[in-house]
Amino acid sequence: MLPPQRHGPAQPAQGPAVPDCAEQPLFEAVPERSRWRYKPRRVAKLWQSKAIRAGILITVLALCALVILALVREQTGTEGFLVGLGLATLPVPLLVAAFRWLDRVEPGPWRNQIFAFAWGAFAAALVAILANSFAVRWIATATADPSSADSLGATVIAPVVEESAKAVAIMLIFIFRRRDLTGIVDGVVVACFTATGFAFTENILYLGNAFGEDQQLGYSGLASVTAATFFVRIVMSPFAHPLFTVLTGIGFGIAALAPSRKRIRRIALPALGLVLSMGMHALWNGSASYFGPLGFYAVYAMIMVPVFGLLTWLTIWTRQRELHTIAAELPAYAAAGWLAPAEPQALSSMKARTMARDTARRTHGPAAAHTVSEYQRFATSLAFLRHRADRGAADPDFVAREQELLHHMWQRKAVAAPALTYAARATGRVRVPPPYRDYEGYNPYRD
Repeated sequence: MLPPQRHGPAQPAQGPAVPDCAEQPLFEAVPERSRWRYKPRRVAKLWQSKAIRAGILITVLALCALVILALVREQTGTEGFLVGLGLATLPVPLLVAAFRWLDRVEPGPWRNQIFAFAWGAFAAALVAILANSFAVRWIATATADPSSADSLGATVIAPVVEESAKAVAIMLIFIFRRRDLTGIVDGVVVACFTATGFAFTENILYLGNAFGEDQQLGYSGLASVTAATFFVRIVMSPFAHPLFTVLTGIGFGIAALAPSRKRIRRIALPALGLVLSMGMHALWNGSASYFGPLGFYAVYAMIMVPVFGLLTWLTIWTRQRELHTIAAELPAYAAAGWLAPAEPQALSSMKARTMARDTARRTHGPAAAHTVSEYQRFATSLAFLRHRADRGAADPDFVAREQELLHHMWQRKAVAAPALTYAARATGRVRVPPPYRDYEGYNPYRD
């Protein structure tokens, strides 16, 4: 005989229970930040203060920026610096847009991405210039062979120094902003921003020096060194540095998913990613230094392009997995009364999420679209928070964070829930017989 069926809110197989909406007090208004239900723990030491850490970090980056500006300008000259700066800026908006597109499910905070870019452009670039120059001079003195010192420095020293310097930015976010680094996609995006910043400064140096060489030799046009450098670094390989550093980002992203008790895994995976980044970087530099132009293009076509395609596929696949996580975790909150039944289906579809925002904007204006966007971000964070708890990697303040997210979702529910329900039906995520276009005032086709 089968046991009797229990009726009630569905709960995940593991992890803390989902709070029942009917048992929670109704939230009347969004409180001031000082009155939020979830408040971060008080700091006991001065160095633990976020304001102090931010001030120190900004000061360090500003000093690095001033020093790197002076060094690059000294090597390229003022005119070369300005030419290099203008040409190096061209790919940056396209790269930033591409990385933000990858991070559409749960967009990371701009402050983290700005920090990552600034660290790569200023701190990592400064460390690389100083360390690489010192290493090459030391090797040239020790071997009395300056030409081999340049090749050895580019193939062995530069990958170790540069990838280590870039990895520091990801590590700092992993340590101090763990809440914002929730998986592979977050690690990939932070790594790409760091590497883009580093490549930006490096391109200024290379293009500025190329322009100075053209000025001395009288070259111009497509036959100039500047044009050749621009083609190789900006046209052919704008993703080169992101391709190297993304392996470190994947290591940190996987480590962020590991339970806190798996300390060896949380250390070994980022270290493995860093070693792979160094190896990929060394292969790229070595192909140009030792194999000549034909070897460089062979490595580019046979190794770099396939690896780039594989990593792109992995990132997009991981993003789809994140949408599946939303679809798997949020129904428990819908069963408990926090979400409308169709909302998990809409929130797990990029098409439905976009339609919900667009519909809210056309029906009720930009403020409603912004409200829906905020609601989507809070719901996504809630799903990932629950997913980590189900995997045994719950944060110490899980209950307080869950209440905070539910609080903010509740304040936006009246605007967001109808838009998401309409989007779920209009995109076929929820199968209902027509007509279904008009749902609580959301009808973009209505006059």
